[in-house]
Amino acid sequence: MQFFSQQTISELNKHYRTHLINSLSGFKSANLIGSQDQQGQTNLAIVSSVFHLGAHPPLVGMIMRPHSVPRHTFENILATQCYTINQVNSDIYQQAHQTSARYEKNESEFAATGLTVEYLNDFGAPFVAQSRLKYAVKLVEHQHLAVNNTELVIGEITDLYVAGAALQDDGFIDLTRIGTVAVSGLDSYHLTTQIARLPYAKK
Repeated sequence: MQFFSQQTISELNKHYRTHLINSLSGFKSANLIGSQDQQGQTNLAIVSSVFHLGAHPPLVGMIMRPHSVPRHTFENILATQCYTINQVNSDIYQQAHQTSARYEKNESEFAATGLTVEYLNDFGAPFVAQSRLKYAVKLVEHQHLAVNNTELVIGEITDLYVAGAALQDDGFIDLTRIGTVAVSGLDSYHLTTQIARLPYAKK
């Protein structure tokens, strides 16, 4: 087994260290964050740091990179107080990955990648039409994390859209049925296979 001490890690080539540390947390969800500014300029960004925060009320969090350079998604969320989260599936993972390129603010990642803008139920942020699981989120709070200057964004889910094939009788969403992909590291995409659903663990 390969061993890396704290000193070894600190001395690694920056590119190598970035790949190494980003791989440690394993498989992560791949989501496209849809937003727009107050003039209606749309933006789309892939994020792998979305996480469940609570069901009652339905809260979701994500970590945004340091706001040391323009971060159009973060800026749009602060300005409009709303955004969408669109899960990536096997049909659109390449376009989704391309949204991580550095586009100018007046360039829409939707247009640049061929993904389709969709507005649903008069919500103030764009959805990805090709996504099979997507939800509208209103900003609840955000916190600046001094430890590394990232931004914690917390939102409440207000509207949910899921392809019928995935929704089970008990409310469980079977992501394998809609081709949802996971991401590991910065650039490795994966399909998943369910092993089993286990009963509630009791002592």
